[in-house]
Amino acid sequence: MKILVLNSGSSSQKSCVYEIGDAMPDSPPAPLWEGKVEWAGEQAKLHVRDAAGHEQTEEVKGADRAAATRRLLEALTSSSAGILEDKSEIAAVGHRIVNGGATYAAPVRIDAAVKSAIEKMAVFAPLHNRVELEGIRLIEEAFRDVPQVAVFDTGFHRGMPDEAAIYPGPYEWVERGIRRYGFHGINHQYCAERAAQLVGMKLRDLRLVSCHLGNGCSLAAIGDGRSVDTTMGFTPLEGLMMGTRSGSVDPGILTFLMREMRLSGEQLDDLLNKKSGLLGISGVSSDMRGIVSAMKQGNTRAKLAFDVFVHRLRGGIAAMAAALGGFEALVFTAGIGENSTEVRAAACAGLAFLGVHVDQTRNAGSHGDDEISTSESRVRVLVLRAQEDWAIATACWKLLRGS
Repeated sequence: MKILVLNSGSSSQKSCVYEIGDAMPDSPPAPLWEGKVEWAGEQAKLHVRDAAGHEQTEEVKGADRAAATRRLLEALTSSSAGILEDKSEIAAVGHRIVNGGATYAAPVRIDAAVKSAIEKMAVFAPLHNRVELEGIRLIEEAFRDVPQVAVFDTGFHRGMPDEAAIYPGPYEWVERGIRRYGFHGINHQYCAERAAQLVGMKLRDLRLVSCHLGNGCSLAAIGDGRSVDTTMGFTPLEGLMMGTRSGSVDPGILTFLMREMRLSGEQLDDLLNKKSGLLGISGVSSDMRGIVSAMKQGNTRAKLAFDVFVHRLRGGIAAMAAALGGFEALVFTAGIGENSTEVRAAACAGLAFLGVHVDQTRNAGSHGDDEISTSESRVRVLVLRAQEDWAIATACWKLLRGS
């Protein structure tokens, strides 16, 4: 069964194809094909790579998002970069949907009602839900009646207990659907399942804290295979310090800025989402690699950004552990989590009181899907590759098989 995954982001369009047989493999295979469109002003750059590692890049000038995405889909059957003789070889198409709201938790086959619900939730995730709807429409245009499946980033967190999900505002917020939804759920759930496999425990017996650290960052406390708590909330702005997002701040700051500086809602949104976080504090970069490089060259603001990031990360891990009543595993995943030896070392250095001890040699040599804790550590510390696209593909496979 060949499954196409379309992962629509605000500034990029990623796609890949997996082939899954009658049995699910023990570990994620390499995709048969990967494609990505990145936008820079009015130009788009298309990257394509097959399973053998052959790569192809082309510039798509003057193309809007829809036109560039069509070109990406056309590359599936092109003679130079494609892997399909005919589009009918695709059995299903899976989509990452950022916000499914209170309606959807499990993956679901897309129909008119599902599209309507995704559109309704776009008010809470306008940069994502609307481009994901466009991706669904373009698949309908290119593949006709192929089954499409929505997999929701919020879905894994829908089972959080009320004490973790409800904000301490007026109860009318609850009635209006203002609550903590959580995000990055697709990868948090995958990491929980993969961690249980690697440490040799049943998922229902494993308590773990999952650290998804990329340009967007969130933690999840996972027990009995379920999300017990998480750091992102009503929007992906809550929680940890991120690349350009502030994470949680005193709401009194916002009312102060509105009152004293006359900032509008749009200006506050821009300030908190695009001009804060690592970029806002350092003035250097939103990328942790740039922060670490500048820090090593003596840049004091980069050092401050790193320290604030680690301080909040460490406190968040401890809070998630408290929500679980203790934990057996700590997972680092996504761009920073997988690649920043410095962040992992600094975060874990302050968690010895929780039984976390990292082997610095193993930490420095980690390439993903391995363990970096010492033999004496009470908590198993793992570095896992983010596998959102594979998780989406497996969700499609299970749904089509009725399992």
